[in-house]
Amino acid sequence: MTQVWANRGYAGELVDWARERLWLTLRIVSRPEGTKDFVVLPHRWKVERTIGWCMNARRNARDYERLPRHSEAHLNWALITMMTRRLTRKNPAASWAKKRSG
Repeated sequence: MTQVWANRGYAGELVDWARERLWLTLRIVSRPEGTKDFVVLPHRWKVERTIGWCMNARRNARDYERLPRHSEAHLNWALITMMTRRLTRKNPAASWAKKRSG
């Protein structure tokens, strides 16, 4: 992983810290100028969708673990399970992902 998208609240010193310590490019995703209502932000919906999928695993919906590494292990387990189910399904292309003709 070399690039991370973050909310505007993470702008500032964190960008420099991530570049120096983690060798990551931290890109700030902010709302377009002059918008007041809900706007789908680029790249951010991917993160929110993935978190939503992780929350389908019952144990990830609440944080019952004492140690952060246990919570991380459960998230990894949920993502691995989700990925293997997608890779092994018989019809991998979802109906919304099929290309339109014409």
